[in-house]
Amino acid sequence: MIELTQAKNGVIVPVNAQPGARRNAIVGERAGALRVAVTAAPDKGKANAAILELLAEALECRPSEIGLVSGETARQKRVLLVGLTVDEAARRIARALPASEPSSPAAGSS
Repeated sequence: MIELTQAKNGVIVPVNAQPGARRNAIVGERAGALRVAVTAAPDKGKANAAILELLAEALECRPSEIGLVSGETARQKRVLLVGLTVDEAARRIARALPASEPSSPAAGSS
């Protein structure tokens, strides 16, 4: 389960970044963090910009409503989603996770 933290002006999401991947995607969850892969190299903030762009699109946020709080040069990052509650952020993240992710509800499985 992803460890979301309510902040004064939104929600902090821990992100485990994978720069230099084959494709841009939210690939799942690991150790309480959202795993995000981007094709951009970790050079001059290119991977950070790609991660924020991908998260904004996947979580249905405007680019101005998402920002990097910490981890500019690390794989472990903290991203702020402005204006969301923990519950709303959790719903958006659940929709963005791959269907095979265990934290997603299994619909109609027999």
